[in-house]
Amino acid sequence: MKNKTIIVSNRLPLQISIENDNDVKISPSVGGLATGMKSVHQEGDSLWIGWSGLTEEEVNPEIQKEINTAAEQEKCLAINLTEQELDDYYYGFSNRTIWPLFHYFMEYTKFDEEQWKGYKKVNEKFAEKIIENLEDGDTVWIHDYQLLLVPGMVKESKPNVTIGFFLHIPFPSYEVFRTLPWRESLLKGMLGADLLGFHTYDYERHFLSSVSRILRHETQFNEITLKNRIVKVDSFPMGIDYEKFEQAALEHFEKTQDQKSELQARLDQHLETSPGSKMILSIDRLDYTKGIANRIRAFEHFLEKYPQFKEKVRLIMLAVPSRSNVPQYQKLKREIDELVGRINGKFSTVSWTPIWYFYRSMPFDNLIDLYTSSDIALLTPRRDGMNLVAKEYIATRTDLSGVLILSEMAGAAHEMNEALIINPNNYDQIADALKQAFEMPLKEQKARNKIIQRRLKRYGIKKWADEFMKALEGTKVNHISKKATFVEGKTEEYIMDLFDKASKKILFLDFDGTLVDFNDDPELVAPDEDLFATIEQLNNKNCDLVIISGRDKNFLNTHFGDKNVTLIAEHGLWLKEKGGEWGITENVNKNWMSSIRPVLESFVDRTPGTFIEEKDYSLAWHYRKSDPQLGGQRANELSSVVKDLTSNHDLSVLNGNKVIEIKNSGVNKGRAATKQLKEKYDFIFAIGDDWTDEYMFRELPSKTISIKVGLQKTDASYYVEDTVQVKKLLQDFAK
Repeated sequence: MKNKTIIVSNRLPLQISIENDNDVKISPSVGGLATGMKSVHQEGDSLWIGWSGLTEEEVNPEIQKEINTAAEQEKCLAINLTEQELDDYYYGFSNRTIWPLFHYFMEYTKFDEEQWKGYKKVNEKFAEKIIENLEDGDTVWIHDYQLLLVPGMVKESKPNVTIGFFLHIPFPSYEVFRTLPWRESLLKGMLGADLLGFHTYDYERHFLSSVSRILRHETQFNEITLKNRIVKVDSFPMGIDYEKFEQAALEHFEKTQDQKSELQARLDQHLETSPGSKMILSIDRLDYTKGIANRIRAFEHFLEKYPQFKEKVRLIMLAVPSRSNVPQYQKLKREIDELVGRINGKFSTVSWTPIWYFYRSMPFDNLIDLYTSSDIALLTPRRDGMNLVAKEYIATRTDLSGVLILSEMAGAAHEMNEALIINPNNYDQIADALKQAFEMPLKEQKARNKIIQRRLKRYGIKKWADEFMKALEGTKVNHISKKATFVEGKTEEYIMDLFDKASKKILFLDFDGTLVDFNDDPELVAPDEDLFATIEQLNNKNCDLVIISGRDKNFLNTHFGDKNVTLIAEHGLWLKEKGGEWGITENVNKNWMSSIRPVLESFVDRTPGTFIEEKDYSLAWHYRKSDPQLGGQRANELSSVVKDLTSNHDLSVLNGNKVIEIKNSGVNKGRAATKQLKEKYDFIFAIGDDWTDEYMFRELPSKTISIKVGLQKTDASYYVEDTVQVKKLLQDFAK
């Protein structure tokens, strides 16, 4: 059976309404996401899950049944929401917490526990509906900020399903995101995806920073290493249906006078009666993120700074109603009404009104009228995930004329460098850009727009969807650990069978990150009674145990000195065989330590949260407690500095798990482990979690069952998820 694709968004790509006679009417939605996902949805076996747009209180069970049946005919499944669920999940947490915070409007952000619970509940509803229709091998693509928890919920239930997630709004910087009380839950939810997509590299970078700092996961380039898988993060700038807008513009110019709309006739009349004048277009959803009030004030400043343009320009402003029941939006509507009234009252003449203001939705044909008639588009959002209006305007400029003035805070600015890019809070800069646009020669307009059009045509909405799906398909290949096999099922049975059949066994066990979890304070880490019980049981199975660690001999002696095990400390420098005394294994000196320690101390001084551990014959610089990005940066710097300093000494630098250790060359776990193979063992087992354990995996005999803890690049033959799985494996050996 062929695997299917499930698309998930807050709303279905359908307009569903109920006529007076209880007749259900369904028509396809027109819009960015519905258009973008059209090819994915219509090609092959696919299903779209989302809210119908009607609450349970608005429809009776019979009508609901009709809606569900009609939706299924369009390969859609409707999620049913009550009014309370909609209030808490959508109007509440989605649009009063996530939306303002992610757009940097912290003053509008509301942290409400009940709305958070409602958000979780509805996300669970979506996840349950997905899981009901899911089989192993299927692909799920989840969209946007209303469903941040869904990827994690689905992955927990169906780990073998490939999940993609795309965020259509900005992702804020770590300093802003960290203010969320539920920040860990949201990040963990998002990390249920195998591929996370953002509009721009900036949003991607902010997300990786938050994951690194808040969840302390390893991030390298655009990959996040979890216990048993790799999450890929990438940017995919969303495009538009370029051909649709281009064709609509071409058809627009073919219309006869009788075929033109009433709006177009009025626009034409204005242009005829005011030769040489220009129209400036402003189109937005009425939202505080769009910078509409600032735009009007900047236009006022333009008229004051350059009075020669009075009666020669007109700002046509279309504000599409949005979330009119939210107080901030009501307040914004009043502010804009007052600003428009004041400026029109201040500058109007008998024959000229500076601002034409429309507060309503407009049909597609009227949008084309505005796009094709306006010489300048002024789009100044204070923060915007992408801004498709900018792209639509350029697509309709079929003669290559027109000037786009665009805020640098819009995601689209990264792709449209040839536009006049402005800071939306700088009125002077906007006024100067308007003057430049008004006076820009046609040749320059065409040169700029030609480049942008070529780019927009090449990377349209279908290309965006195809690129994401291609990258999501690519995550099915395990790029990082092709050699290592995950220990589960038949693999685990095979290892157990080898252990049971062997007459003489030896187990090499790393300590930190293997037998115990890491802690920011290494002194607080200690083995538990369950581990001691397992060790005792293994000793009764003709099994030699070797605990081989980077820890110093005093630490190992404190916890394991009275156990029937061999201890190897400081990566192989110190050895204590069962029942014996500690002895040094290599001919080493410590004369170098006094010259290296001041270097490490300087890095401690400059990197808060780091400290030096001095062992008998080595120095370690720990940075687990430091800021992840600063710590990683300093670690690279220190590694280079120390390698230069030690190049003339018999020393080596080990890059461990959040630690850099300088020690004598020739001392490593591989060398120490092979020295323990004095007897003929028919089962050799080695397990560890970091780079110091790779020496064991490489130098022990090829028949060794070598296991890496965590999914990382390794020379081990197998890997396990975490310390929990390590303990279970050892307990199974001990049975």
